[in-house]
Amino acid sequence: MASKAAYKRLSKEYVTMQKEPPPFVWAAPDEKNILIWNFLIRGPSDSPFAGGEYHGVLQFPAEYPFKPPGIKMLTPSGRFHPDKKICFSMSDFHPGSWNPAWSVATILTGLLSFMLSDEMTTGSVTSSDAHKRTFAARSHAWNIAQPRFREAFPEYCSTQIRDLPNMGERGARAFSSANPNDKDKALSEQGAGAGADGAWTTSLGKVLWEKWRWGLLIALAVMVSRFSSPAA
Repeated sequence: MASKAAYKRLSKEYVTMQKEPPPFVWAAPDEKNILIWNFLIRGPSDSPFAGGEYHGVLQFPAEYPFKPPGIKMLTPSGRFHPDKKICFSMSDFHPGSWNPAWSVATILTGLLSFMLSDEMTTGSVTSSDAHKRTFAARSHAWNIAQPRFREAFPEYCSTQIRDLPNMGERGARAFSSANPNDKDKALSEQGAGAGADGAWTTSLGKVLWEKWRWGLLIALAVMVSRFSSPAA
């Protein structure tokens, strides 16, 4: 049973998730147990997980937010063992490094970042990019065949995969408005000699932006979620 602090915190985090969903992730608590959250992660378009839809579970302790959750991914991904706890810095494998200011949004944004890396740990598997793309292509069909997915996300059970509330557009707009000169600065540091607006339209600018934009969006989402995280 959830403590009063956990219930209050997780209730607030669900409201925040609905109002300000991070890029490529979505989550909601189980109707019968607020300590169990089902989540969805979508693979960014420039990754081997592009087009993939990954269902997982957060298992919060009664002492949350003072102790971290257990984390599992259920959908085969080529990155994690299905239905096996994942060890990374924000999971219950590392209670000593847990920060009570971290939220559901922070955890899932961190998990996406970890998923896009090649770091191996408990719960990870090794596979080629080709295998990850194959799993991504099959992920939605696999999900909608699972009773657990259908119960958790009935609105995502159509034959065609459905976008999450934030597929990166919100983060891109926030980054653009908060950092209007970053694009020109990056090009200037790379030796692009054209003017600010013209330089950004060059192929070099496009390559740099495509390479770094998801990392910037993920970092921005972590910062936003930390500053907007509801108090325990």
